[in-house]
Amino acid sequence: MADVILTIDQGTTSSRTLVVSADGALLHSAQDEFPQSYPRDGWVEHDPEDIWGTVERTLQQARDWCENEGHTPRAIGITNQRETTLVWDRATGEAIYPAIVWQDRRTADACRELEAKLSTDDLHAKTGLRHDPYFSATKIAWILDYVDGARERAEAGELAFGTVDSFLIWRLTADNEGGAVHATDATNASRTNLFNIRTQGWDEDLLALFNVPHGVLPDVRDCVADYGTHNGIPIRGVAGDQQAAAIGQACFSVGDVKSTYGTGCFVLLNTGPECLPSTNRLLSTVAYRIDGQPTFALEGSIFIAGAGVQWLRDEMELIEQASETEAICAGMDSNQGVYLVPAFTGLGAPHWEPDARGAVFGLTRDTGRDALIRATVEAVVYQTFDLLSAMRADGAEVDSLRVDGGMVANSWMAQHLADVLDVPVERPQYLETTALGAAYLAMVGAGMLDSLEDAVSLRTPERSFTPDMSEKTRASLLDGWSACVRRLLA
Repeated sequence: MADVILTIDQGTTSSRTLVVSADGALLHSAQDEFPQSYPRDGWVEHDPEDIWGTVERTLQQARDWCENEGHTPRAIGITNQRETTLVWDRATGEAIYPAIVWQDRRTADACRELEAKLSTDDLHAKTGLRHDPYFSATKIAWILDYVDGARERAEAGELAFGTVDSFLIWRLTADNEGGAVHATDATNASRTNLFNIRTQGWDEDLLALFNVPHGVLPDVRDCVADYGTHNGIPIRGVAGDQQAAAIGQACFSVGDVKSTYGTGCFVLLNTGPECLPSTNRLLSTVAYRIDGQPTFALEGSIFIAGAGVQWLRDEMELIEQASETEAICAGMDSNQGVYLVPAFTGLGAPHWEPDARGAVFGLTRDTGRDALIRATVEAVVYQTFDLLSAMRADGAEVDSLRVDGGMVANSWMAQHLADVLDVPVERPQYLETTALGAAYLAMVGAGMLDSLEDAVSLRTPERSFTPDMSEKTRASLLDGWSACVRRLLA
């Protein structure tokens, strides 16, 4: 019998439950995709029951596998798509409206109105964030105002808000003696625009600004904490997906930086106990909080990364599988001057333009399928360069990059990252570092690790990519990209 951790990794397009051994090996994975909903231009929603159903099924499959293999789950870790917003009935646990996804842009006008009341600089000083529909606060207010009677019910204490972690914790613990647990961790709380990252608590002035009643909010706990039990298994580790990926990449020292390429792309740089404010339109966020002590990070957020490849597959029908992109990109001598700016749901950092929409530049009569595919992959690389440039302008030293996520299985893309960024790029053995990070937290909570830093020994790099591009070529590619972004924003 071997002790293992069950990690729930609830993402934007699928849910997974992974079985992780005490030495950090991924033993088993069960995955279930669910549909995306786009009711209007700029709106993105999920059916909460799709989220719960896929988690419930994959968790049961993982438990069945453990039973068959003779493994004993010691604890559950949870990591999740951040900022996605749910409001549910405390009596029934049923959501009163679909989950509004982090990519959703419907509250852009509300954000502009709020900026007239509290400047972005003042908001950033408290939350580390910006006025943008990306974050949860305006989504909560929209649901409470849009659904008949919801605000009155919220004021009466009948409704609960949560990001996806909170919703799952509630559902997983609903049968516990004493009732469901309504809690979140500090990393997810720090993505709402309601949590003061300096005082580490919900901010009453921000609640008033965003018109969110305090009674709907979850309890904020450390990333390693008691989150109740599910069928006898304690839930002991919780972190938002990008923070979990940084933990899975063992980014525990100041200056460690990782970039995750999933649906979106997110670069996190550990700044230690210091909350470093950005003057270059990046975010300051909680990287993790252990024993009440927060560690902070600078973050750059790209909304479309793997989602662009999914667009090539599902909407454009140019490929059947994402894995096809590697050979296609490698088979071209150049990008033929074609650039895609994938602002399908606006542009994130460092531009923060919610009304921007995607565009392709440089098309000619002989532009074909392959050029568009390569431009989609390259766009993720160029956006990563923009984020690292902003971090350096904020005073960070970036001399290497740890990467993870499904996109970097594409070795051509990983090499192109190293070439364009002009830094070594390191890829781990297991690309599912988000799940590993949540597992490490749960291991600490279950006593399988003495401290989070002990997880450094569990990290297993697989390959390093070294820059091999002339400065002239690099400058030419980046000049072309910058010109296209400027034209789009103009």
